[in-house]
Parts: sequence; C-alpha cells; structure tokens
Amino acid sequence: MPQTTEHVHSMDEFLKELRHHKLRATRQRIAVHEVMMELGHASADTVCAALKEKDSGVTTSSVYNILSQLADLHIYGRRLSAANKMFFDVDTDRHIHLYDRENHIFKDIADEELSALVASHLKRRRFRGYTVEEIDIQLIARPTHRGKNSL
Repeated sequence: MPQTTEHVHSMDEFLKELRHHKLRATRQRIAVHEVMMELGHASADTVCAALKEKDSGVTTSSVYNILSQLADLHIYGRRLSAANKMFFDVDTDRHIHLYDRENHIFKDIADEELSALVASHLKRRRFRGYTVEEIDIQLIARPTHRGKNSL
C-alpha cells in the first residue's frame, strides 16, 4: 500500500518564494504559513481558527486574501473537497490526494508507480481541442470500521 507523505515546504523555501514573487514577508504571511506548515491541508476557516488560538491578530479577510494570493502564485495548491469547500495545500509537488469525506480532511499519498502509470497512459491519449497541462489525482474515500489510520 502506498505511504502517506507529510512533505511541508520550510520557512526558508517560503521566504525564497515570496522574494521571487516580489512579495514582502509580512507578519501576517509568516503567521499563515506557520499554521499551514502545521496543518498541511486546510480551509481558510481552519487557518483562521488556528491563528485565533495563537492570538496572532491576523484578520479573517487577511487570511482569505493571503491564501488566495499564494495559491494564485502556485506557492500553495488548491483542493476542492467533495462538499465543495476550498482547501489549500502547502505541498505543491506532484502527489496523489486521498479525501476523507466523513472527516473532511486530505491526506497525501506517495505512489510514484501509480503517478507514472497514469502519466504514461495519458501521453498516448489525445483529447481533441485540449492539451493536458497537468495530472491531478484525488481519491474520495471514507474510513473503514477497522481503523481510521490504516494508511
């Protein structure tokens, strides 16, 4: 069975990305990224709640704006849950997502063999009028009764 990964981009990598995009490393951006490094995948509401617990002083509108801006710049990824709620992903490397529809959480799955198999298959396929830019695999599942941490 493939393993889950917990790859999180470091603060140094984040700061380098901000400089690359000519953005300042504001207190608010740093606070949001610190929470995202802890959570990995999170909705804006979840980030707001975590920041409120830390008494960070970052406003809800700032959290939404920061997460959206970072996703637009591909510093974070975006994930849409089965319940149509937007989640943000700190890991922009290619990986597979498993979405737990009961607990509304994402887990990263490292399965290079599956990713390579899908990419290889799609190289041979043509979709009239379209060019495939990237492959995004999301598995939607629910926990089994045996155990919720079977990954």
